Amino acid sequence: MAKVTKDMIIGDILRVDSNIIPILMQSGMHCVGCPSSQGESLEEACMVHNLDADVLIDEINSFLADK
Repeated sequence: MAKVTKDMIIGDILRVDSNIIPILMQSGMHCVGCPSSQGESLEEACMVHNLDADVLIDEINSFLADK
């Protein structure tokens, strides 16, 4: 099973499973396709969007575990 960490680059996370996009979008990260988001870590993106990276990581990894 794939597992995502908050230090992973968003582009790499999307390569793990593109079905993670809706999770990011629902959390408020509407810039998933933005070129700058492809080079920043999930933790950096969460700071920009005022989100708790640990909560989002838990949600993503729960999604991946259920597959």
